[in-house]
Amino acid sequence: YLCSFLKALLSIVVLLTAVGVMGIPMTTIITVIASAGVAISLAMQGALSNFVGGITILILKPMRSGDYVKIGDTEGTVQKIGTLYTEFVTPDNRHISLPNASLTNTAIINYNREGTRRLDVNFSVAYDTDIDSAKKVLGEVIGTNVHILKKPAAEVILTNCGENALVLTMRVWVRTSDYWSVNFDLIDRGKKALDSNHIHIPFPQMDVHIKQ
Repeated sequence: YLCSFLKALLSIVVLLTAVGVMGIPMTTIITVIASAGVAISLAMQGALSNFVGGITILILKPMRSGDYVKIGDTEGTVQKIGTLYTEFVTPDNRHISLPNASLTNTAIINYNREGTRRLDVNFSVAYDTDIDSAKKVLGEVIGTNVHILKKPAAEVILTNCGENALVLTMRVWVRTSDYWSVNFDLIDRGKKALDSNHIHIPFPQMDVHIKQ
């Protein structure tokens, strides 16, 4: 942010210096700028809001370059906090620029601020499943992943009794940098472990009764 600000400031200084070297009276330039001040201020209203928003981000530091954040429907890694815009790169490599003014009025979810994150992976099992056996199977999957932290302790809990299935949740804590790799690993090996132990994962179904 400071680099962007200094670049703009120095560009203005160079421009004014060039005007002075060419012999154009500075009083004339100042008079023109002053007379057009109202029009310029109205035209630059959005830019000034973004500029102030950038200063707010710089002072409060809700995010830094390199942080993975979610702002509204935008989710990605902060690449650059500029004078007027903040640039993000999404997981699928799209480049997004958001005005700083909008960021100061929106909730910012920062996934990198803390060193660890809780990861919840859900599996649905049939209602006639032995819950203790299913918990044991998923617990063994958790125990074989070396990236899962020991504290807080991991657990497998029954979190919901849905319309078609019981929902078991593998709740673990991981380092922020390991979040997605552990997530995909638990989904993959959890499904295989349930299949190998003949624990059925049901699909939505409906019973239709026909009355004569």
